[in-house]
Amino acid sequence: MSDATQALKKPVDPELVRAFLRDEPDFLRDDTSLLGELGLRVDGGNVIDFGPAALARAAAAHKREAVVRREIEATARANFSAQAQTHAAVIDLLDARNHSDLARRVDEMANLRFSLTTGVIALEGPGRVPAGWHALIEGQIDMLMGEHAVARMGFYAPALGLFGDKLDHIRSMALVRMALWEPSRQGILAFGSSDPEAFTPDMGSELVAFLARVVERTAERWPIL
Repeated sequence: MSDATQALKKPVDPELVRAFLRDEPDFLRDDTSLLGELGLRVDGGNVIDFGPAALARAAAAHKREAVVRREIEATARANFSAQAQTHAAVIDLLDARNHSDLARRVDEMANLRFSLTTGVIALEGPGRVPAGWHALIEGQIDMLMGEHAVARMGFYAPALGLFGDKLDHIRSMALVRMALWEPSRQGILAFGSSDPEAFTPDMGSELVAFLARVVERTAERWPIL
């Protein structure tokens, strides 16, 4: 390898470059070819001016900042909308008159408040299941959720039966375990969507878990007769 090639591979000391340009200002100002490569030019006042390339870089940076700002604003609006819809949904659920009315409100909430296909309350036996609720056999919830899992997000084919005659439209789902009454009976609050991206395995379950707690407390107002 030649000495020149070895010299090119050595890192350049920025301070040495600055010192050279301070001592030899004409080197850069008089080299129009180099100025052009750098996107610079000398204006009539003998001042180096940032040319089109530099302006383009500044415009690109401004555009990137604007895109990021719009994304942040869109996220903030979406979060505010989701919060408002959640508050309204809680009020809807608390206004339920009985178990069947609660199940109807869960389904309406899913569709009208969150643009989902359906919402379902399921209860595991033995024992009576309220009208409008989906009945599960004893032990079925552990089979669907896993023995210790509280929530499951994303598509899970074994849980399609929860959605009754709408199962053919379900492409993703959110399932949250519930415990109701004393002695405790196991239940599930289930939401289904036709959008495969509505619920994904990496998505947090905090919102649906919160709604499940509201359903639990509301359902416990009335005994199962």
